[in-house]
Amino acid sequence: MEKQTRAYLCASAAVLFWATSASAFKISLRHIDVFSLLFYASITSTVAFFIYILLSNRLSLLKGLSRKDYLNSALLGFLNPFLYYTVLFKAYSILPAQEAQPLNFVWPITLVLLSIPLLKQKIRSRDILATLICFAGVVVVSTRGDIFGFKFTSITGVSLATGSSVIWALFWIYNVRDKRDEVVRLFLNFLFGSVLTFLLMAILGGVHVPNSPGLLGAVYVGLFEMGITFLLWLKALKLSKTTAHVTNLIYMVPFLSLVLIWFTVGETILPSTIVGLVFIVGGIVLQRL
Repeated sequence: MEKQTRAYLCASAAVLFWATSASAFKISLRHIDVFSLLFYASITSTVAFFIYILLSNRLSLLKGLSRKDYLNSALLGFLNPFLYYTVLFKAYSILPAQEAQPLNFVWPITLVLLSIPLLKQKIRSRDILATLICFAGVVVVSTRGDIFGFKFTSITGVSLATGSSVIWALFWIYNVRDKRDEVVRLFLNFLFGSVLTFLLMAILGGVHVPNSPGLLGAVYVGLFEMGITFLLWLKALKLSKTTAHVTNLIYMVPFLSLVLIWFTVGETILPSTIVGLVFIVGGIVLQRL
């Protein structure tokens, strides 16, 4: 099998798994609280990354890291998974999945905007237009089409869902400067994120084992939102002739996600959600042209 074909297979598998994430979040949160979902999902992904490190003979890379490297991983682990998924899961606990998912998907535009002051990149007129188009999509989704009434389903939920994109963008901006092995970085990030979540839960009242549906949901999220799916995506990027060959597939995620939300969560997909999502994805595509 050709390398590019394998790249497409890995990328397609990652896209399909990520498309199930919104439904998995919403269904899991019916049975488990935000911090427990984050803790058990983070533990699951940490174990998955460690197994991959063992199987790929990367264990020696952990031994060669400096104290500064571990401190950097602790800071990145605070951003993701700890802070990012805490905010995102809370948004999903408040908003319908069909609203939280598109609002979170604005992170590529957020990444561009934050790169201007943090990475000293210049803003182009196309970036401004793309931002305005995405913002229009956010307004349509969050107001359910009542753009003139400007009444939000939940201003707290909308703020959390869009705010999560800022955290995600910050994480990747600071991650760009880290030249360590990608899998080792992810393992340490999730390890420190799990520790932070455990400490917070202990302070708030202790760590409890959730019921079976909640635990299974957390394991699923840990494997197919955070763990295995990241590995598949990294593999696809390495096998592909250019990153553009596979990264364009990511635009399928929110639309596939809506179908799964309707089918598994039982939400009636509003026309305003589809229209708003088209604006959001359109703005991102315009920015990337």
